[in-house]
Amino acid sequence: MGVISNRGSKAGSADKVRRYRARMRAKGLRSIQLWVPDTRAPGFAKEARRQARAVASSPREREEQAFIDAISVPDEQ
Repeated sequence: MGVISNRGSKAGSADKVRRYRARMRAKGLRSIQLWVPDTRAPGFAKEARRQARAVASSPREREEQAFIDAISVPDEQ
């Protein structure tokens, strides 16, 4: 019995990704990488509360909330 290699599947996966990216570029799209806060990280909730309180106690709270509301997409129900 021979040794099973993952090499073929990795090459196949890489080829699929390459073709997918080529199709997306042909549609006029481009790939980007986006880093966002990790909501599961220790301390995330505490820091989010701190920032929310800072905004709420700001003299410009109404302006800041109006801006957030203006750029936010409402939930579709």
